Amino acid sequence: MTMSPPIDEETPLLVKKVTPLPLTQFSIVLFLQLAEPLTSNVIYPFMPQLIRDLGVTNGNEAAVGYYVGMMQSIFFLTQAFTVLHWSRLSDTIGRKPVILVGLFGLSLSMYCFGLSRTFWGLVLSRSLSGALNGNIGVIKSMIAEITDETNISKAYGYMPIAWSTGCTIGPMLGGFLSRPHERFPSWFGESEFHKKFPYFLACSVPATYSVISWLVTYFFLKETHPNPTPIKEVLGLGASETKNSSLLVDTSDDEGSLLTAKKGEKKDHSIRKILTRRVAIAAANYAFLSLVDIAYRAIQPVFLSTPIELGGLGLPPPLIGNILSVFGILNGIFQVFFFAGIHDHFGSKKVFIGGIALAIPAFLCYPLISVLARAYGLSRAVWAVVLMQIVFSIGVSLSYGAIFIFINAASPRESLGATNGLCQMTVSVMRAIGPAAANSLFSVSIERNLLGGWLVYYVLLAITCIALFIGTLLPRKLWTAADL
Repeated sequence: MTMSPPIDEETPLLVKKVTPLPLTQFSIVLFLQLAEPLTSNVIYPFMPQLIRDLGVTNGNEAAVGYYVGMMQSIFFLTQAFTVLHWSRLSDTIGRKPVILVGLFGLSLSMYCFGLSRTFWGLVLSRSLSGALNGNIGVIKSMIAEITDETNISKAYGYMPIAWSTGCTIGPMLGGFLSRPHERFPSWFGESEFHKKFPYFLACSVPATYSVISWLVTYFFLKETHPNPTPIKEVLGLGASETKNSSLLVDTSDDEGSLLTAKKGEKKDHSIRKILTRRVAIAAANYAFLSLVDIAYRAIQPVFLSTPIELGGLGLPPPLIGNILSVFGILNGIFQVFFFAGIHDHFGSKKVFIGGIALAIPAFLCYPLISVLARAYGLSRAVWAVVLMQIVFSIGVSLSYGAIFIFINAASPRESLGATNGLCQMTVSVMRAIGPAAANSLFSVSIERNLLGGWLVYYVLLAITCIALFIGTLLPRKLWTAADL
């Protein structure tokens, strides 16, 4: 009798029938996912100018990077304290209620951000957004629950549509709608409100989108958790015997169930349960990928706005927004049409490591752009390298889809939300450290002319090499249930 060869992640999917994606629910997930990148990216083009307007730097141009980095980090710092709790809660009460809370937090915080006139007001707004928002981990759990091994790479290929759209529209809105009384005097020139709050219009658009997303989620999104516990029961307000009896299932398996038939024991969603070796490896790789990526993207708007004589390009917010939007457009197109094919051909590990490796030339483009700009001004050569850097950064983004697939494979099925939350918590810590550290180092490098003002790039290249080393710990083949 001839035995069939084992099927792993590098075996072509043609040997299995590919399950169609549930397009309606998947489209709704992408729609509501857009709210987060839209709100986070809208502030990037005008943040350096906003810091200058507040006067916290006392005219010290080199110090702008400190405060911009701090503002970028605050959201992720507060998210790091709460995202695991939101994700674990979603394993109990379901995904949908947690997503509704997150969308409410995004909307409220962005309205408050646009109305803030002090640095500490901005800090409070960003902190509120991070504390109330655990959606990113919960949405990944939903994606895993509505897909299987035959279509998950296709799903992760489409997921960048939301992020790329947010990375495209967000900077455009931020640059185009900031200070409308100056840009559109015929419409807003007489508006005292927009003179007093020059960035409210830019912030109100993503805030309103979050409100719309909340309504779409409430009325149309279906719960994907198989057995959510009613919120009233979680709060100790009681539950009907009928509801309880519907949750009673056989508990002969080792992992148990949501509620046991007679003992009423709950599933174990503790950190000890999910913190296996393979989850730790996947989480570490996700964290370092995020550190490399957020450091690159954090210094990009500061670099573009820094005067040429100090090592940047001295560009205005609208042009910075356009440059950031080009990445969003190209990245979205590339991910949708090519990620699944690249992943299925090369496998998750090769795609992940190859993507991180492209961060090396992306970082090297910064000093090259600076040299060309000082020598020739904003010449064609400068713009050619800027475009080349964008192409390299698109390659880095391929690593996200690959590591999401590793995380899904590493997760215990009954604790998918908690696992995604744990991984997202480590990422939030890195993203809290990354912008502040990268922009502070950028400012220090310029102020003290460390290594010709390029110390920041040497450090980021070293971090990239560490991320590549950690990537080698990933298995060549995806983990399976037998590896538990």
